[in-house]
Amino acid sequence: MSFCCGASMIGAKGNLRHFQTRILNVPILFCPVCRRLEVHYLVENEYEIVAEYARGDGAEEVDFQEYIQELDWDRLFENCVNHEEEDPLEVLRSQIDMALDLLIIAKQLGDEEWIGQLKQRLGVMSGRKARLLQSRQPGGRR
Repeated sequence: MSFCCGASMIGAKGNLRHFQTRILNVPILFCPVCRRLEVHYLVENEYEIVAEYARGDGAEEVDFQEYIQELDWDRLFENCVNHEEEDPLEVLRSQIDMALDLLIIAKQLGDEEWIGQLKQRLGVMSGRKARLLQSRQPGGRR
């Protein structure tokens, strides 16, 4: 499981830009709090090879899946708590629940710095949840 700033990262397929080349269907990990994005650690080397070859060929766009035939997507994201196919509201609820569980542990340990970090992350996620709920209301922002 990958973590970033106190939240577990979400497993997804994404499109990334490497110089002038757009690389499609790259396995990524995405942080719902700070929005950090990284290439999944199990395919980092393959990504770098594909990206450099595509750049050398002057390709504008390549599909990562075409170059990595033996990729087991289920295994790749099996240790991710959440996935991109899930309802965004459920992802946020899951992330908030985990942060609350960690907050209990931080309080038991008396770790004030960790408590502060978790409260800040909970504030960010709660704000996103409120905006998402508002956008789902009739007449809400989309």
